[in-house]
Amino acid sequence: MSLSPSVRPPLADEVTAKLREMVQSGEWPLNQRIPSEPELMARLGVSRGTLREAIKALAHGGMLEVRRGDGTYVRATSEMSGAARRMYQDHTEQHILEVRLGLDTQAARLAARHATDDDVTALRAFLAAREQAWKTGDFEAWAEADWGFHVRVAQASTNPLLHELYASFGTVFHQDLLAQYRRPGFNGLPREGHEALLEAIASRDEEAAVATVNRNLNSCAEWLAE
Repeated sequence: MSLSPSVRPPLADEVTAKLREMVQSGEWPLNQRIPSEPELMARLGVSRGTLREAIKALAHGGMLEVRRGDGTYVRATSEMSGAARRMYQDHTEQHILEVRLGLDTQAARLAARHATDDDVTALRAFLAAREQAWKTGDFEAWAEADWGFHVRVAQASTNPLLHELYASFGTVFHQDLLAQYRRPGFNGLPREGHEALLEAIASRDEEAAVATVNRNLNSCAEWLAE
């Protein structure tokens, strides 16, 4: 009995996978230009046509952006994140909050059930960095720490799909935070959904975790509607 020969994926698919890995590993940072075509052709040992096909695939997925005469830039760390970044342009702050309400409440409930001591320690560190950045007026660092806190809550849920989905909205939510702080009366250090959430997670209180997320995001929705 003869064995069927293994079927290799098309070369362009292999190159696409390699380029995707370079982005996801952080070798090519977000918003930075990737190496030139000649450099990548030599590194990967492929033709210009194959390389361009791979780049086109990732550009279509939103991970890369090709700028004529300038080069190709990293725009997202995954196709899911790229799609979220594009969708952000078509939706309001209210739409974003409504999506967060669903994601955050489930992440909070599961984190209260599954979070480890390391998760709690990491969450405390994010909130300390958030407070320090806000008080010193470093709003980029404040938004980064605030977002890092929420992503770690999603990670603590132990649901890898929820974590991946939540993280895919990173650019969207980060930009939303930076837009909000400029509005008069904005409170950059709300206890609800942050310190109160951490306390609920640390005490394994799922209902309290969900309740504080609801209060925080509903408060944000009311503030935006004013």
